Amino acid sequence: MEHRQLGRSGLRVSRLALGTMTWGLHTDADEAADQLVTFHDAGGTLIDTADVYQDGHSEQILGDLLTTTLDRDHVVLATKAVARRTDGPFGGGASRAALLTALHGSLRRLRTDHIDLWQLHAWDTDVPLDETLATLDHAVTTGKVRYTGISNYTGWQLATAATHQHAHPARTPITAHQTEYSLLERRPEHEALPAAHHHGIGTLAWAPLGRGVLTGKYRHGTPANSRGADPQLAGYLDHHRTERAARIVEAVTTAAEGLGTSPLAVALAWVRDRPGITAPVLGARTTHQLKAALTAEDITLPPAINAALDDVSAPQNQH
Repeated sequence: MEHRQLGRSGLRVSRLALGTMTWGLHTDADEAADQLVTFHDAGGTLIDTADVYQDGHSEQILGDLLTTTLDRDHVVLATKAVARRTDGPFGGGASRAALLTALHGSLRRLRTDHIDLWQLHAWDTDVPLDETLATLDHAVTTGKVRYTGISNYTGWQLATAATHQHAHPARTPITAHQTEYSLLERRPEHEALPAAHHHGIGTLAWAPLGRGVLTGKYRHGTPANSRGADPQLAGYLDHHRTERAARIVEAVTTAAEGLGTSPLAVALAWVRDRPGITAPVLGARTTHQLKAALTAEDITLPPAINAALDDVSAPQNQH
């Protein structure tokens, strides 16, 4: 697997990332171990989790695996804080106290002394930004964090945070930005992606398969063993089950047939090679799904197919 610089930092990561949101929910520890080994054997290094995934169980599974199954030094370990974990005074949010509490919890569950990429999971309107960002600086200077990032920020929020950190050489630059981005979700192209590019921030794209819709599995109904059939996740998926999405899925399927590959691989390769994208984040429930996604590494979309997919998926307000 190819590797890329994360923004203008010196950190190199695999151009596909392994997401762990389902670990501890639909993916048990044994299946997670198989995924981790499969991803590593394919050349992958970037593993993304968060302190709120299954109330910390995702981090705990990953931490155990990095002591029993795979050497900690073989991965770029990324996690997140800010989202509400508990009802206590420090159980969520972007205050200094809450963030440091979250960081110590993540370090404990991940069984490590440092996080390679620590990300703010969301913007917190109740906390002064300079307090939040100063906490990132503190985490880096104390050695508990190597690089910092943000997630789900709008374009103006991203630019504001990046500008604040660039204003003084002692501050830690924002290295990474996570956003939902796929053929079904191209709104980040308006502001967030240009802002990230301007400030030298690498973008990690979550839900690059349109929350599973772009795989084509929902073209003719809802498979019984899919996320769409799970009451906990159906709403997450239904966000992208629209007439527009159906047209895009048909175009992706046609492209896949012409290339002799899967719709999944086509949709993933499209995101992977978009300007400003460092890596899509793969959220596979099973090792079988992960292996199918990794086949995207075998293809590069021809210019004509890229152009056709760009056209059919262009946001309506661009027409």
